[in-house]
Amino acid sequence: MQLVGSKSAQRLNDLAGGEGSVSLLPVEPEDMWHANNLISPEDVIKAHAVRKVTTQSATGSTQSERVHTDLTIRVKSTFFDTAASQLHVSGAVIVENSFVNVGQYHTLDLELNRQFTIWKQYGWDSVALEELQSAIKTDKEGAVAAVVMQEGIANICLITQYRTILKQRVEHTVPKKRSASSDQEKGMKAFYKKTLDSLTRNIEFGVPRPLLLASPGFVAGDFKKYISEEGTRSGDKKLMAMAKEATVVHSSSGHLHSLNEILKSPEVLATMKEMKFSKETRFMDEFFDRLRKDDGRAWYGTSTVTKAVQEGAVGIGGGVLLVNNSLFRSLDIATRKKYVELVDQVRAEGGDARILSSDHESGQRLDSLGGIAAILTYPIHDLDEDEEDTAQNNGDGEQETII
Repeated sequence: MQLVGSKSAQRLNDLAGGEGSVSLLPVEPEDMWHANNLISPEDVIKAHAVRKVTTQSATGSTQSERVHTDLTIRVKSTFFDTAASQLHVSGAVIVENSFVNVGQYHTLDLELNRQFTIWKQYGWDSVALEELQSAIKTDKEGAVAAVVMQEGIANICLITQYRTILKQRVEHTVPKKRSASSDQEKGMKAFYKKTLDSLTRNIEFGVPRPLLLASPGFVAGDFKKYISEEGTRSGDKKLMAMAKEATVVHSSSGHLHSLNEILKSPEVLATMKEMKFSKETRFMDEFFDRLRKDDGRAWYGTSTVTKAVQEGAVGIGGGVLLVNNSLFRSLDIATRKKYVELVDQVRAEGGDARILSSDHESGQRLDSLGGIAAILTYPIHDLDEDEEDTAQNNGDGEQETII
């Protein structure tokens, strides 16, 4: 997803807490999934539309034609077709033009490579801004790093579910094998160093991620060995983790087009898909494990989780709030704000607040629990106890009898 017309960082700072608008250009199918998560009821959307218009001549005959125009609607509902990656946004028109009147109902079909503008009438809260940042980020969670290489050439890439992004091309002159073996070895080490420096500079490895190293011959395997040795020599745990997560595969050349043959591998595709939601799956597994143990640290349901957050039990030290993204699409603005406030409070107190996707198995598991759950930093065993009803006595101390 591309942010149209402004520098991303400054634009996001301007939006924080305000009403504001952004224009977005979806360029890949995954962007439509982000758009669906971003657009909520009562938002205002302006986009291209095709509308059927019927005109009547002076003689009374009618003629219908389809016209292209821009429409601005207040959102009532959305429907995301996951198979076709199409997003349909329905609502009432709020800006009149020559083809439609205010109040008429219309469904906008948001399309790839056609921009739309979104206003959030009730402000860009922290959850909406987080989704926007995720949508426009090229290094999306679950993106796989890849280096396609041969002697003296390396293409450093990020692979998402829908596209490959070339981050940097590295070229370095390496002496031919007919030269002295020491010169050739020094040249390859210099090439590996240059490639590794470019890799760590262009791709974030703060959290371990899959790394594909592809080449003809032994270049990729030797590069993996070089990363491991550098990590051991310098005591750099990040480099050691990179080497551990690296998978060496064969390619016909070190040029970018060779990546196509690698991506056809079912193993690579499965790794990418699972990586996208690995954190969500891990948190849900931990939650259900604690729920089975009944250790007082796993709770679900709005009232009990809210109580736990208010008591400071979902803060620093291992607290995790799990909220299904569907709860932020409630038609009731107050309800949406309530869940945003819970997320903000947990994060302010040093806890981890995770918004799970209802399109993934982990989000569906959470939905069966009411869409909200929490892992507490310390056990509490009475969060769901209701206050006992007490008998009301009359003025002279005797129990009142109703006849």
